Amino acid sequence: MRYISTRGDAASLDFVDVMLAGLARDGGLYVPETWPQLEPACIAGFAGRPYAEIAAEVVRPFIGGGIAASQLARMAQEAYGAFRHPAVVPLVQLAPGLFVLELFHGPTLAFKDLAMQLVARLMDYALKLRGERLTVVVATSGDTGGAAVEAFRGCAQVDLVVLFPHGRVSEVQRRMMTTAPDDNVHAVAVEGTFDDCQALVKAMFNHHAFRDQVRLSAVNSINWARIVAQAVYYFAAAVALGAPYRKVAFTVPTGNFGDVYAGYVAHRMGLPVERLVVATNVNDILVRTFATGAYSLRDVVATAAPSMDIQVSSNFERLLFEAYHRDGRKIAALMGSLMQSRRFLVEAHALATIRAVFSAHRADEQERAAAMRAWMREADYCADPHTAIGLAVAEKEARDPTVPMVVLATAHPAKFPETVREACGIVPKLPDGLAELETRTERVTVLPPDQSAIERFVASVSRAAKEGAAA
Repeated sequence: MRYISTRGDAASLDFVDVMLAGLARDGGLYVPETWPQLEPACIAGFAGRPYAEIAAEVVRPFIGGGIAASQLARMAQEAYGAFRHPAVVPLVQLAPGLFVLELFHGPTLAFKDLAMQLVARLMDYALKLRGERLTVVVATSGDTGGAAVEAFRGCAQVDLVVLFPHGRVSEVQRRMMTTAPDDNVHAVAVEGTFDDCQALVKAMFNHHAFRDQVRLSAVNSINWARIVAQAVYYFAAAVALGAPYRKVAFTVPTGNFGDVYAGYVAHRMGLPVERLVVATNVNDILVRTFATGAYSLRDVVATAAPSMDIQVSSNFERLLFEAYHRDGRKIAALMGSLMQSRRFLVEAHALATIRAVFSAHRADEQERAAAMRAWMREADYCADPHTAIGLAVAEKEARDPTVPMVVLATAHPAKFPETVREACGIVPKLPDGLAELETRTERVTVLPPDQSAIERFVASVSRAAKEGAAA
């Protein structure tokens, strides 16, 4: 299995090199040269099997010969063996035809754990085989950072720097990034928005001398390994509801487009996905794009669902690449227009291709709070603000009532206690083992959204950079 860049001007790589590189050197995102297919009998065979076994089966075609199947199976068992629920991603029925897929039973109570726990093991294994180190820099709107810290803390081959928007994440999210005592993890509060953090990471990747100096890598959803690991739970949920002999629809709370794009990956592999519904808050660039074809940036509005407070949805580039028949030059031109004029226009044929699988709706703060109250009242179900937006949007989607709708529950409500209290009048408790989070000592560096300042900090903590300078 080889991988190519969405911008068409980078060498093709195998899975391990793509995983370790993160972003292509031409600024594009890696996608597989061809889509592996799972036969209906294979998909049906996932029924009743442990999640770790499904993960190994789904991920293996993308790895090729880069990592032995036995090692992949072992790492999957380790990654998911410590989750708090035996099903790893349990389905909860809220109403006839409406289900919630709980993705928050990992160590940091967010869906990011499902990919990060596996990817960290894959990266550390590959780096040890090569005798190499990497410096991983992560931009996060809240949950990715904590998941990365928990997954990579103590890794001998990796130094981790997490960039998050100062004052724009919940206290629980912040503490999950700032309280790890391990010397190889570092939290940086950037005085700006998530889009500023993401732009800084992309700028560092495009500064090739610095990229090589620190052996830079990323585990945001721009990293292909993250995407394919997230595709697994679409298979697990759909099979539990009758796939491949029955279609299933998904509503996905969406910020950077990685989680919902993982559903598209499952669809391209042969999973009968009836529809992928993008759920956004008032930062609704994708809703506007799907409606008009105009991808036009506006200022980010801070909300009670901070992981969705995003304008530049990086993984949308991967979908555009498919919609434009894999024309890398066209995608490079669109991304260039976005950089220069903060907008681009999706052509009619590409927009029609996208609309064939995707739809999108938004829910504002009032609708989000109303959904939280309604499901607490009607089903005794406590949803975090991101999941509540998914639930509100699922009700807006016109659909066949015989097709199950699965809303992805992306975070535990205890990560947003004040928001839940304001909407529902209760304060959700952190699970056992995390209650002491509030008393742990924090380590955090506050920096401006300045590329030079961030690069100096990253270089100062990078063992790869220090070893390179000493060589």
